[in-house]
Amino acid sequence: MPYVEVKLLGSLSRDQKRELAKRITQALSEVAGKNPGSIYVVFQEVEREDWAAGGILFADK
Repeated sequence: MPYVEVKLLGSLSRDQKRELAKRITQALSEVAGKNPGSIYVVFQEVEREDWAAGGILFADK
């Protein structure tokens, strides 16, 4: 049961998530031979104030 977590800064539209889920599932199915019905894709959208790089919040950049 593959589980793919996509974390990103900001947000995606429902259509973008739908397309990404389709393509990620297709790639795992084709390359790794996994059953598409057993592949889980989770999107986690992170606010700029909750993500930092180099010790600086993205909200402060």
